[in-house]
Amino acid sequence: MTEASPITAVKGIGPKSSENFKKAGIHTVGDLVRYYPRAYDSFEAPVSPGGLSVLDDGRCVAVEGVIERALSVRYLKSFRITTGKILSDGVYLDVTWYNMPFLRNQVHPGVRYVFRGRIKAKGSRIFLQQPKVYDLFDYDRLRKTLQPVYPLVRGLTEHALRKALGEVFYGADHILLSEDPFPEPMRRKYDLTKKANAVREIHFPAGNEALSQARRRLVFEEFFYFILMLKRLREGREIRQSGCVLAQCGETRQVLEALPYELTGAQKRVWDEISAGLSSDKVMARLVQGDVGSGKTIVAFLALIQCAASGRQGALMVPTEVLARQHYEAFLKTCEMAGLSIPAVLLTGSMKASERREAYQGISEGRTLVVIGTHALIQQKVQYQNLALVITDEQHRFGVNQRQTLEEKGITPHTIVMSATPIPRTLAVILYGDLDVSVIDEMPSNRLPIKNAVLEPSWRPKAIQFLAKQVSEHHQAYVICPMVEESDEVEAENVIDYTESLRAALQRYLPSICVEYLHGKMKSSEKLSVMERFSENQIQVLVSTTVVEVGVNVPNATVMMVENAERFGLAQLHQLRGRVGRGKDQSYCIFISPMQSEEIKQRLQILSSSNDGFVIAQKDLELRGPGELFGVRQSGEIGFVLADIYADADVMRAAADAAACLLTEDPGLKDPSHSQIAEELSRLMKAEESHSVL
Repeated sequence: MTEASPITAVKGIGPKSSENFKKAGIHTVGDLVRYYPRAYDSFEAPVSPGGLSVLDDGRCVAVEGVIERALSVRYLKSFRITTGKILSDGVYLDVTWYNMPFLRNQVHPGVRYVFRGRIKAKGSRIFLQQPKVYDLFDYDRLRKTLQPVYPLVRGLTEHALRKALGEVFYGADHILLSEDPFPEPMRRKYDLTKKANAVREIHFPAGNEALSQARRRLVFEEFFYFILMLKRLREGREIRQSGCVLAQCGETRQVLEALPYELTGAQKRVWDEISAGLSSDKVMARLVQGDVGSGKTIVAFLALIQCAASGRQGALMVPTEVLARQHYEAFLKTCEMAGLSIPAVLLTGSMKASERREAYQGISEGRTLVVIGTHALIQQKVQYQNLALVITDEQHRFGVNQRQTLEEKGITPHTIVMSATPIPRTLAVILYGDLDVSVIDEMPSNRLPIKNAVLEPSWRPKAIQFLAKQVSEHHQAYVICPMVEESDEVEAENVIDYTESLRAALQRYLPSICVEYLHGKMKSSEKLSVMERFSENQIQVLVSTTVVEVGVNVPNATVMMVENAERFGLAQLHQLRGRVGRGKDQSYCIFISPMQSEEIKQRLQILSSSNDGFVIAQKDLELRGPGELFGVRQSGEIGFVLADIYADADVMRAAADAAACLLTEDPGLKDPSHSQIAEELSRLMKAEESHSVL
């Protein structure tokens, strides 16, 4: 068995069960080996129910005890609810399972078990919800291990994954991992364990130290190849002259004079850098990094207008149809305000075939000078006549090569990528190594600072009352729910159930209030419809997962409430907060968390005390430190599987140093000792090219 073997080569995986693995993107043994855990479960000592209270709401605990009487099962709508009482240390604790009636025949009265689940509080009462049941011997054995927790899809279980991986590493036909791609001197210099050891230990860690070493090696590798790809892109750009010198023009001055506000000093500085770059004979490749709401979009519009004034085409690619439509309408309005007539078109996947054909024709003939849309911009059928400027918004949503595909639609076009992800500049220079970095580090003066509150779950009724008050004053609100597990199905159910209970609570105050939900499993057309209705205030409260992180601009939305805020990274919470505070009215952000530890409390207080994304990112980096292993990942959306640009900042710097040294020593990666690095780099670049995160 090798990494290239099909997943059915693993003992126990047949044609039928392989379909469940394929849903998770696992087609080969190599895919399985690289399907890393998202977390690890460390089994703690059982606690006494007498020491638990409503303040432990949401906390995962183990309780050792007996069920005195047989479990009872009752039916409620589509649910089968199994309940009982655990007796432990002379104290009773209620226990509840949903849709698991078979436990009545498996959990026997009078037998001691360990019940491990989450504490749920209802008023002054607490109970143990959906616990797993272990016999004492099994639980004691688990306490000496770290159990991997994997991202799951429907039909794929933790047990199936662990069993398959056990066969891969320890079965009769176990995998023979290829020779380490990193030469021994390189491993020694950067203190890296061997690849074979790292891959095995990440799935079956012998302990915290072994896991730490394994993870460090794999994180280093992720950063290393990513940085190599960026350096290759930059090398290609630096030797190219621009065939698109876009002269500075009076049209951009017209827009600046027509705006109902003045650009901030930071916006002016960045616009001057961009305008000078566009008019240069060198190809410009620039990252515009700015906090949420700092005004990156108007700078992008000015660049498109300077491009159009030279008679060349410019394209703005964004990750969602809702955002594309919003940018398109805002661009037309900006031009109209300045008395400009610039032919522009919106291009999205949901357009009718006739609309698409008409758009394609205008683009190919060069009549359309500005194209705004989603990844539909890079489809093969879209042919540009003279594309001179490519802008990608929220660029971390696009792969490196996906971005390059759009650039290759033109002849050495200038490139601007925009990101609201707050990354300290020292890290941004590494992470966006193929780009020059411009930072908009000043907020518009007319924006009121968002007022923040971090609340315990017991304050939720007051928070809901506050939502109702804001809606009664004709405002709107977002409510964010986390995924309970990394599964689309669970995510959908979680949001739908929560929406029903929130709607009922809010209708006590406002009977006609419209509360709807949004989640990743919905069809694109459904998501688009919900977001449009919300932007038109037909929906007053939108319950959503983080799919709204990059959404429409709704100035009327004044409240962002985040449930279980401790489950999100600070950078992501700050991005979510950026959905409000966009109008003239005071906005609020409410973070609800049980704050079970001092660390959670400290992290959330960072958000409460600052609205500056760059300050938050730096403080979070200082608080967490590079050695943290089990923290909430901040940067999964940037495209890394294991690596976290904050917690692993030191590893990133080491990987950047290694990549630079390698290319200095062997620019073409022709040395036989680097052949595996060259092969892996080629594989990753091809995978990146075909990969879409949209």
